[in-house]
Amino acid sequence: VSYMVGKDRIIFATKEDHETPSSAELVADDPDDPYEEQGLILPNGDINWNCPCLGGMASGPCGEQFKSAFSCFHYSTEEIKGSDCVDQFRAMQECMQKYPDLYPQEDENEEKEKTSKDLEATPMEASAAKEEMGSS
Repeated sequence: VSYMVGKDRIIFATKEDHETPSSAELVADDPDDPYEEQGLILPNGDINWNCPCLGGMASGPCGEQFKSAFSCFHYSTEEIKGSDCVDQFRAMQECMQKYPDLYPQEDENEEKEKTSKDLEATPMEASAAKEEMGSS
């Protein structure tokens, strides 16, 4: 029994289905198939701009800046990878700041508060962990 939910097919298998050896054949992926689900990096080493893992970043209003920065980082041969891409990342950041609804930024004050709270919590957690270890 199977039915479609959106783009996914739900298949229910019976106990007998699991006991019967599979007749499925493995077919080699065709790297030239544009519809084949690929990861972020294609077999030839290029960036797959259609990868769902990018969350649409490559096609939004700052897509060109994102592609420029990400490409620079991906192909960077510097000792500190991407250290030669500061200008591209700055351009991407400046573009994203123009579209706060599309690219939400954490408020700097919230970020500072969160960091200081994390730092305050750390010594207590560490001493609590030591007490637990000592009691066993």
